[in-house]
Amino acid sequence: MKVKNVVRVAVAVFALSSCAKKETAAPITGTWELISATTTEKDTSFSTFDSTHKMIKIISPTHFAFLNHAVGKDKDSSKAEFSAGGGTYTLADSVYTEHLDYYSDKDWENHKFEFVVKIANDTLTQKGVEKLEKLGIDRVIIETYKRVKG
Repeated sequence: MKVKNVVRVAVAVFALSSCAKKETAAPITGTWELISATTTEKDTSFSTFDSTHKMIKIISPTHFAFLNHAVGKDKDSSKAEFSAGGGTYTLADSVYTEHLDYYSDKDWENHKFEFVVKIANDTLTQKGVEKLEKLGIDRVIIETYKRVKG
C-alpha cells in the first residue's frame, strides 16, 4: 500500500511540474560577434570597426562580457593586443544598460552605459552614449553584432 501511495505522489508531482510555466531566455542572451561599429564625436562620424581584431559579446540572463583581440599569426601571446570587460546589465523594453564592473582599462570601471537595442533575426544593434568626463570622452556609438551559432 505504501508503494502505491509513493507512486501516486510521484506521478502527481511530475504532472504538476510539467504544467509549470517554463521561462525562456530573453532574445538578447547569447554570444554575439561585432560586425560593424561607428562613432560620432562633435558632428563627425567615423568607422571604429577594425578588421584586424575580433570582438565577441556574451550576454547571460544577468551579466555581459566582451572580449577583443588582434587576429594574427604571432605566436608570442605577450605581444597580442587584448581587451576585455564585463559586469551586470538591465534590460527594460529596448533600453539596455551596462554596469561596467571590470575592464582592462581601470578608468572605465564602475561606470554605467545606456543603449537602445534592436534585435532583428540574428542581428543586434546597440546605440548609446559613452561619456567619461575624467577621460574627455563624450561620443555616440553604434555597434552591430551577429549572433554566433553554436
